[in-house]
Amino acid sequence: MATIIDVARLAGVSTATVSRVFNGQTVSDEKSDAVRRAAEELRFVPNRTARSLRRRHSEMIALVFPDVSNPYFTEVARGVEDVARKAGFSVVLCNTDGDHDQEAEYLRVATATQMAGVILAAADDDSPAAVPAGGPALVAIDRSVRGVAVDEIVMDNREAGALAARAIADRGDLVCLVGPENVATARDRARGAIGVGVTEVVHSTFDVDGGRRETLAMLDRKARPGGIVAGNNLLGVGVLQALSSRGLTTEDVAVSVVGDLPFTTLDPRAVPVVRLPSKRMGELAAERLLQRVAGDASEPERIVLHGELLEPPGRI
Repeated sequence: MATIIDVARLAGVSTATVSRVFNGQTVSDEKSDAVRRAAEELRFVPNRTARSLRRRHSEMIALVFPDVSNPYFTEVARGVEDVARKAGFSVVLCNTDGDHDQEAEYLRVATATQMAGVILAAADDDSPAAVPAGGPALVAIDRSVRGVAVDEIVMDNREAGALAARAIADRGDLVCLVGPENVATARDRARGAIGVGVTEVVHSTFDVDGGRRETLAMLDRKARPGGIVAGNNLLGVGVLQALSSRGLTTEDVAVSVVGDLPFTTLDPRAVPVVRLPSKRMGELAAERLLQRVAGDASEPERIVLHGELLEPPGRI
């Protein structure tokens, strides 16, 4: 069985460098690549149990999401895993379904099993999101966590809402369809859209069913809206499905969406979307978390990312 000495010899580095690579510490890309190639060739497996005892935490990161089925969060997870894996950490994906009790249970388990850290997209504004002193490091993504001073990686959601509304503002009265009112992401996107052609905000669930249900209700009104700003990707799918079920297209009711459409009943090129850098959010969250795990005790920081409006052909 290969040892750390064998890996160091084959890679042409010191055993200390090999140790730093597998402990997630800073090492040049050249040396890190050499060590990982040597370890793979020798089929070297680090003794994670011994290392966890020395470090007083495991090499596991919990990724806690309100809806793991949403492709937006799937992209975030990809970013987290790419960074974590290079540092020798594994990622455990946890789905809360927006439930406070389930969220609290995942945080309890992360603490009890001595996970290195948690990356959390809180269920809503009232999420407790508490970890005990000395517990795993915590980084908040997508939405802030009230009452907890932690690093945050978020989107500029007001800007995203305004961009989406502006894309179809020429279609007259617009309705902004967003998620629950107690989720800051939903409120901020609605606030951004108000004043850019949007005259009404409708709160729903952040999923396809919510988008379909509320859109059908709008179409049943005496005067249907000129356009609908969908506050996230799954709501956008629901909006388009509802239009299709009534034999309508985006020529009849304009649609714009915050977030890339993962699947749709209409040609997505007919719909302006605000692309959100979700994978980059995951990468930054993992990088910040690993810095905390390594001992960074600086003041928490808030990083804000920006979306990009993608206009369909013919509207640019």
